[in-house]
Amino acid sequence: MKAIPSCIQVFTKGYEKNNIFFMKQETKEKLDYFVEKYNNSTFIKPDPIGLVHRFSEQKDIEIFGLIIATLSWGNRKSIIKSGENLLKIMDNEPFKFVKNFNENELNLLNDFKHRTFNAFDLQFFILRLQKIYKRFGSLEELFAPDFKKNKNSFEAIVNFRKEFLGEHHEIRTKKHVANPIKGSAAKRINMFLRWMVRKDDKGVDFGIWNKISPSKLSCPLDIHSGRSAREFNLLKREQNDWKAVEELDISLRKLDYEDPVKYDFALFGMGIESKEF
Repeated sequence: MKAIPSCIQVFTKGYEKNNIFFMKQETKEKLDYFVEKYNNSTFIKPDPIGLVHRFSEQKDIEIFGLIIATLSWGNRKSIIKSGENLLKIMDNEPFKFVKNFNENELNLLNDFKHRTFNAFDLQFFILRLQKIYKRFGSLEELFAPDFKKNKNSFEAIVNFRKEFLGEHHEIRTKKHVANPIKGSAAKRINMFLRWMVRKDDKGVDFGIWNKISPSKLSCPLDIHSGRSAREFNLLKREQNDWKAVEELDISLRKLDYEDPVKYDFALFGMGIESKEF
């Protein structure tokens, strides 16, 4: 015969359930507040995405967006400086530069360097992008099919990497293209995807891609957003790797299933604030 729960047990379980609900509601309200704080046009001036906002044509946005996202590690001022140097090389026309580039123009790239990303890496990126645009017409057409078949960005990033590197698997440039199969959180590619896919009227993300649902995006995870996510009990895993990305995806979709990665603004912004103060 099963024991009948006491009134105290019933009350306690009900209290715990309600308490968890209110804690989640409080977390969502706090995160929503910080989304509003950081998801606005004032955010882009000191951020590399501000350089991408100089363009209005999709192919220019895609190309320069991908490259500047790839360069986005380290001090933001140095990233922006490198981006400005790259724009000068491209004569402020990324797609035209990529489309018409040939190996006789390698001298144009000789002086480019951002941390470990050098002229050889830039040359490789430009030549591979040239082939991708000839084959697919846009980066959206390369990424979109894998999002339709999967719940997050994992397969899309894996197949992008495979297509982007082509047969050149042994070159040094492969370290600049994230590999989730080996556990990478793929922060910079997920950030690029957020820029291209998310749609709102705040003036930060572009939302120029229509074939990928924002609900399938994965949050760009790094040391800053990871720290904030753990403080809000959205993430338990200690490493900032792909398993942590998937755990965080689940938590954020519970807060907003249709637009989970809007919380990247809150998590990253709070992480930067806690570092500065």
